Amino acid sequence: MRGLPLHEKLAGLVRIGIALYSVRDLDELLEMIVEEAMDICGAEGGTLYLVRDSLLEFHITRNRRLEKAMGRERMSDFFEKLVIPISTTSMAGTCALTGKPMNIPDLYALPADFPFRHNPELDRRTGYRSVSQLTVPMQGRSGECVGVLQILNALDENGQPVAFVPDDEMLLSAFAAQAGVSIQNAQLDEKLRRSHQETLFRLSGAAEYRDKETSNHIRRMSHYARLIAAGMGLSRLEVANIYHAAPMHDVGKIGIPDRILHKPGPLTADERTVMESHCLIGARILEGSDVPVVHQASVLALTHHEKWDGTGYPQKLSGRRIPLEGRIAAVADVFDALSSRRCYKEAWPEDKVLEYLTDQKGKHFDPDLVDCFLGQFDEVRRIQATHQDTEEDFKKSEALSSHLSQDGVDQAA
Repeated sequence: MRGLPLHEKLAGLVRIGIALYSVRDLDELLEMIVEEAMDICGAEGGTLYLVRDSLLEFHITRNRRLEKAMGRERMSDFFEKLVIPISTTSMAGTCALTGKPMNIPDLYALPADFPFRHNPELDRRTGYRSVSQLTVPMQGRSGECVGVLQILNALDENGQPVAFVPDDEMLLSAFAAQAGVSIQNAQLDEKLRRSHQETLFRLSGAAEYRDKETSNHIRRMSHYARLIAAGMGLSRLEVANIYHAAPMHDVGKIGIPDRILHKPGPLTADERTVMESHCLIGARILEGSDVPVVHQASVLALTHHEKWDGTGYPQKLSGRRIPLEGRIAAVADVFDALSSRRCYKEAWPEDKVLEYLTDQKGKHFDPDLVDCFLGQFDEVRRIQATHQDTEEDFKKSEALSSHLSQDGVDQAA
């Protein structure tokens, strides 16, 4: 866009602004902001910080020259994930503090009276040469700073770094204002999603507690489901929907009588039929919604006990006739059930769990999903470590399930 006439640049800026407002995923939005900022001003690199409390938190950086030379992932390793104060000790901090853009023609020739200096360490380590830098604040609806956008090295027609011109400063400032409001919108959406997710976890936990599970079971299981969905190449929205739907997989246990749900010994054939009805109950509780994630939760609740070979329940579906979300939930749920301690059993050793998953490929589980899950097992272990059960969790689960059971006895009496 840099070589276009000003009126065409402004028209392009309007189109970009409209596109920004349509993006609600924060990570996707930040990536788009940096890319567009670089294109608007013909810059070689860009970095974005977001305000968190009284700090600026590094979120994303791009540099096309370095990415071409060493690959994007390796290039990103060179950038320190900084959290810096909003103060005059840095260019980004000064910009956030004053609310004014900073246009530096040559980072190596900063005036001696500036309170900060350019750190040449990255240039030294990569063989790169930072020259010009334009830093602008991103402001929200009320004029508050929500972040800082920096672009690096304006390029001339020969691809050589030159200073940013006043038009660049004007255009990037206008773009940053649009970006700031879009970031606020995405942050509000993310906060709302987190609130909804927390509500789902807590409500779904009621069914898990009745079955003497801890609330961490549904958290781990949901993360495993998201991991598999992402590993299978589903879209970002599809992955998010499965993650948000997964906590509700056993919500139908709310409708199972305590005398069956808490029976210490084997179930009779009739009792097993009642227990298996939790899939149908869960689907009925959730059916009929026009909210995509609730509809998906209904499908997941109905089908997470189906088996690849057709021996599952309640519909005895087989293979790819089982909806994908049900197949994903089966792997995630069984893995967590086997690998986690329960009030009534110890956890299986990891090698025994992995042996079981491998043995059940093509029987209980979709073989491709098992391979996908096992291929990301370092992340599986990280999820396990992050959401470990504690003794307090087990005590809480025992106490609540006992209380619920006693309520059932009192009401029956």
